[in-house]
Amino acid sequence: MARLCILLLALMLTACGTAPVASRKPSGPAGGAEEVVLFSFGLLDSKYRYGGKNIDSGFDCSGLVSYVFNQAVGMRLTGNVSDIARKGRVIPRDEMQPGDLVFFNTEGPYSHVGIYLGDGRFIHAPSSKGKARVRTDSLTTGYFADRFTEARTYF
Repeated sequence: MARLCILLLALMLTACGTAPVASRKPSGPAGGAEEVVLFSFGLLDSKYRYGGKNIDSGFDCSGLVSYVFNQAVGMRLTGNVSDIARKGRVIPRDEMQPGDLVFFNTEGPYSHVGIYLGDGRFIHAPSSKGKARVRTDSLTTGYFADRFTEARTYF
């Protein structure tokens, strides 16, 4: 129930706080970026587990991305963070849109990944600081701002 409330609140805030923007991402029969973002909100506060790939066992960052893309739009993005990065198309930071993936250098190139939500925020499965849960963070301040590597699109 708490996840549903968070999702509904996020949707209301997003609807009230942003102007319409033309999207470079077409909605196809398998869905699109919007479905990725909406589905990922439903996983907020899921537990972290190294190597985790599903909601029952928990997620690591690549497991979360793989699970969301597969469940939300039927797209298979498997492997580690580097494998997932190779499957996308690099885009400039100022062209990121919700549903794109953001990559970080936390322990070497392509060592962490998250799903861009818009407004400088992303959702991911971090293991640090005792907050071992799926959560959102900022791309513009804090730990991940200094470690941002690039963004890639899959739509």
